[in-house]
Amino acid sequence: MIKIVIAEDQQMLLGAFGSLLNLEDDMEVVGKASNGEEAVSLVKKLQPDVCIMDIEMPGKSGLEAAEELKGLGCKVIILTTFARTGYFQRAIKAGVSGYLLKDSPSEELANSIRSVMSGRRIYAPELMDDVYGEENPLTDREKEVLELVADGKNTKEIAEELSIKTGTVRNYISIILDKLEVKNRIEAITQSKEKGWFK
Repeated sequence: MIKIVIAEDQQMLLGAFGSLLNLEDDMEVVGKASNGEEAVSLVKKLQPDVCIMDIEMPGKSGLEAAEELKGLGCKVIILTTFARTGYFQRAIKAGVSGYLLKDSPSEELANSIRSVMSGRRIYAPELMDDVYGEENPLTDREKEVLELVADGKNTKEIAEELSIKTGTVRNYISIILDKLEVKNRIEAITQSKEKGWFK
């Protein structure tokens, strides 16, 4: 019997996932959590085989919980609405066994759990395309400038840190906005974070 803990902050979905998986002959939902904090303590207490985890939950996110559960012997499957490359890359680093999207057919979830239990990794195909299909268009210097912008430094501070003129920093910033096809610094930072391009 595959023992499962589900972490999902939307109560209706939590109930629905639980009922669906309990219908499977070889699966039993042993615990339900509504945030990452609860998920971690349930996994430690109940020692399930698999933890199915949403990402955006109050308090501790599913990704933070997955990072904390790494190496505890429980396989983590992320089940989320968000097909964001940055999230996916972080999940891979946390060692998750699966990353599925909530709009997948319900029988896919049970099959994915069985596959993961047999040692395979299951990732939503649309994410694989994103990860391998999108390279960061910025040069190393442009990345450096954008990371300093993200750290809250102004043009003058960036110029001092990189020993270049403020005009040069402004040029870099306009090239960055141009390459990323965004209107302002905030959008550039947000896009880079979502795509997992920041170190």
